[in-house]
Amino acid sequence: MSYENNARVINDDIFDLVNECFSQEKSSRNIEGRVNFFDTYNDYFVLTDDGSYSINSKEINHKIETLHTSTGAISESFEKFIKPMKFNYDEDIAILDICAGLGYNSSAAIADFIENSIDSSLTIDMVEISKATLACGLLVPSPIKEHDITKKAIEDELIAQDYATLSVEKTEIPSNITVNVFIEDARQTVQNLEDNTYDAIFLDPFSQNMAPELFSLEFFREFRRVIKDDGIVATYTSAAPIRAAFIESDFYIGQGPIFGRKQGGTLASPNPLMLDTSLPKNDEIRIALSDVGIPFRDPNLNDESDTILERRTEERHNARHSTKISSAVKTPIFLGDEMEDEKLKRRVERNLAKMNIPSTTSKEAFYIIECEKNYSKNQNEKNNSRNRILEMKERLEKVKTGKL
Repeated sequence: MSYENNARVINDDIFDLVNECFSQEKSSRNIEGRVNFFDTYNDYFVLTDDGSYSINSKEINHKIETLHTSTGAISESFEKFIKPMKFNYDEDIAILDICAGLGYNSSAAIADFIENSIDSSLTIDMVEISKATLACGLLVPSPIKEHDITKKAIEDELIAQDYATLSVEKTEIPSNITVNVFIEDARQTVQNLEDNTYDAIFLDPFSQNMAPELFSLEFFREFRRVIKDDGIVATYTSAAPIRAAFIESDFYIGQGPIFGRKQGGTLASPNPLMLDTSLPKNDEIRIALSDVGIPFRDPNLNDESDTILERRTEERHNARHSTKISSAVKTPIFLGDEMEDEKLKRRVERNLAKMNIPSTTSKEAFYIIECEKNYSKNQNEKNNSRNRILEMKERLEKVKTGKL
């Protein structure tokens, strides 16, 4: 199976139906199939709470999920990818939309730009590996009128690639808005982009376990190259390896908005002043000190997902009790605490002892997490999640090697 087929996430049935729809359009040169598709196959689309539609994923780990939160598909785009941005609407804006899917994130960006700009221009580079997924964006009812602009850009590229045949979308793209659509592996796209280009990067793969290649350290280093100094990367995930990869790629990081999930996503920027909110304290400690904070690695930006997952599993195994505290029972978060649960305490302190930390209340324990005394939810240029995480990593190394 090709990487493209492995990488796409939409349900197998809808994938086949969409491909068949556009194949028939090519042979019949009739728009009827496309126009009637949503009404005919409505059961494959999922109505979310804000009235916008999502689509079911293929079965992953014996589960089928929707591509968006049930709280609201288009609302999620505004809350997680638009509101955290600090665009200067007096200047031209450029956005890179990774895993563009149905086009909702780009459409929300267009709506926000139209509402706030006067004389500036907007360029959006949408990247999506699956033609059928982009085609679904043509088939769902537009949740906002700006989605029709995105649909036009998607349709033009699908026609250029001989997937769609007829020009059905009649909305004109405004002269001050440019939407480029790249239908390819995002890892290849980013390597061809110019330095210091983007004010924002939207990173919206389905999951880290399905697409670790789009959350790797090396991929984020490309982000660091192409983003502007005041730019912001936004992603929905709060996972430790992703946050660790941002830090190793020379980004500052912060907590993203909470919407439709229990935890907020992640924001990253070369400039700490662009990020207002620290990560939760325990997240900082686990990223800094435990093997859960080891990132995904894809050295040549061309490995398969399974290879990347296996590489990280092996690296975590080798680091545990060597350079990192074991993540078992979330051991590092108990540093500095008096533990009353004796059974849990024994497990925690066995893990700590292997890193030259006698107990959760030893001088070594307090030394490692000393910087967390200055923890503040509101971060600034000096007191922020990145700096605290890096300091804790250095202190753990000193304790482990007996240099304290």
